[in-house]
Order: sequence, then structure tokens, then C-alpha cells
Amino acid sequence: MSADFESAQPEAGRRLREARLLPWSSPEGKSSYLITDDRGGRLSRLADTAEATQLDMGAQLLAHAEDMLPDATETQLRFLAERLTEALRDILRVVESRERRTHGCARHTCRR
Repeated sequence: MSADFESAQPEAGRRLREARLLPWSSPEGKSSYLITDDRGGRLSRLADTAEATQLDMGAQLLAHAEDMLPDATETQLRFLAERLTEALRDILRVVESRERRTHGCARHTCRR
């Protein structure tokens, strides 16, 4: 083994740091990640709060959609579909992030 390989190995009892998929994108629309050993750090707590907010907003939007669907105009339906699409995208990102943290990888990248 080379010295580079050995130095890249975690010390006994230490876990490799996992990159956490954050619940927001960069200004360019790319995924954002956090690498830290501190699960209770400020940015981790902010991400936890953002995830909880996204899930809550998705639930509220779904309840609103159920109420308005019977009488919605075409314009209202289009607006609602756009908001539901955004909410679903956010929720799927939260699910992927949590799955990675729980299982060490995303479903679409894991081989089980």
C-alpha cells in the first residue's frame, strides 16, 4: 500500500465524514453539500430547520390544493401545479438527504 492510501484511512474508531445533501441549491441550481464532524453545528441546525419547513409547507400546500381543486380555474390549476412541483422537488431532496445519512447512499446510487 502507498503512504497516500494509508493516510486517507480513518483512524480506528472514527467514521469517514459523509457529505450531507443540503435542502437548497447553489445560485447556479447545483446541489449543495455540507461536510462536518459536528452533527449539531450551526449549518446542520439550519439545514434541519429548512427541511422541516419544506415538509410543513408541502403538507400545507397539499391541504390547500385539496380544498381548491373542485372550483379552480385553469390559471389557478397551472399555478397550483407549479407550486406542487416545487414542493415535491424539495421533499424529494429532503428524502434523498435523509436516506444518505441513514444508509450512507441514495437509493438510486446504492446497490442493495
